[in-house]
Amino acid sequence: MSTHLSNNEELVGVGLRHPHFSYVLENKPRVGWFEVHSENFFQKGGPSPAFLKEIREHYPLSLHGVGLSLGSAEGLNLSHLEKIKQLIDCTSPFLVSEHLSWSTVSSVFLPDLLPVPYTEEALNILSRNIDQAQTALGREIFIENPSSYMEYKDSTYTEIDFLKTLCKKTGTKLLLDINNIFVSASNHGWDATAYIKEIPSELVGEIHLAGHAMTTFEDGSHLRVDTHASHVCDEVWDLFSQAVGQGIRVPTLIEWDSDLPDFETLHNEAKKAEAYL
Repeated sequence: MSTHLSNNEELVGVGLRHPHFSYVLENKPRVGWFEVHSENFFQKGGPSPAFLKEIREHYPLSLHGVGLSLGSAEGLNLSHLEKIKQLIDCTSPFLVSEHLSWSTVSSVFLPDLLPVPYTEEALNILSRNIDQAQTALGREIFIENPSSYMEYKDSTYTEIDFLKTLCKKTGTKLLLDINNIFVSASNHGWDATAYIKEIPSELVGEIHLAGHAMTTFEDGSHLRVDTHASHVCDEVWDLFSQAVGQGIRVPTLIEWDSDLPDFETLHNEAKKAEAYL
């Protein structure tokens, strides 16, 4: 399956989580493709790999990693990288993606996607690790822009300039998470519309759409948190419409990871994305 699709229905996928496996296999809903988290399928036994293999017989599949830790200065975990390769070999996904983050240090695994500073040093570390991953996997991987709640004082790039430079240096493309742009822009006072205007369409390989939550503190200040536990908000739909209007027309995913609704609710979100396309 090509990443340059023309049919709106084929372009839109849904994040597939375990509670919906049986429903999808029994009902074969008209969804363009499914995306799963790679690490959930590293085990060799049990029902999950068998479910995934059967899903792959009926739908194109995308693998989205959350633990490769591309921003780690100590380099990649080769065992983790090999498990991703084995999963790719078994499922033949049409897309593979990872996060712009780090989550390991001194063999300690941290349960979060931690931000990287936007500096020349971090750029070189990420470029080295992405090159190693793409060489080992024998294919291109897309890199997702982060949702962030803090900024590093020593950053010398803006986020969008850092991402554009990273893509050009490594030959990879962006997994453009539009909810992450909105969350980060709201938290830091950026202009989300201007952010998207700066993105060359040829650098984007995939889009994610998701929901988030708002936390209010005692002093009245707010923080948006990327929860993936609700509907896509109107502001994110507007930004998606802007991206499509700029010619960024790529495989687009509805991502919902916790407080899962029934599958029909997810399917309706996918149909809404089709309408925007």
